Parts: sequence; structure tokens; C-alpha cells
Amino acid sequence: MTGVGGDDGGAAPADPGLRIEVLRGNPDAEELAAAVAVVSESYRSEAAAAVAEEARARTAWQLSARAMRQPLRRELGWGRFGG
Repeated sequence: MTGVGGDDGGAAPADPGLRIEVLRGNPDAEELAAAVAVVSESYRSEAAAAVAEEARARTAWQLSARAMRQPLRRELGWGRFGG
């Protein structure tokens, strides 16, 4: 994490993929800490809410029912002897 004005005070970055860049103004350490706290909490609450549904258990009907192996042949009629 880059500190104010690009000076990190010799400390190792918390996350090498994280970079904070101040585009305007000159925030002090307290203001940066407040911004990081707000963004972190927002991220945590969003991540907690973004949970995928659990897979539904298959019902007894779904387990016992076989899929049709081929399409119905409608030209055969309702019975062997009927037309």
C-alpha cells in the first residue's frame, strides 16, 4: 500500500496487488485510514451477501424416474392395433 505522497515509510506492503492512489488533495494518515476502513467494511458486507445457493437435493421422484431414451413415435398411434 502506498502512503501519502508515495512514501510508504519503508514498511512492506500489506497486499502487493493493492494500490491506493490519491488523485486530488493531500489527505493525512487519519483520513486515509478512514477511507480504507469504509471500503473494507463495504467489501466485507458485499462478499458476505454474495453467497451462491446451495444445490437442491434431488427428490425421490427425480431419483427414481428414468429419462426417455428416444422421442415418442406419434405415427404409431395409441396401441399396436389402433391406427
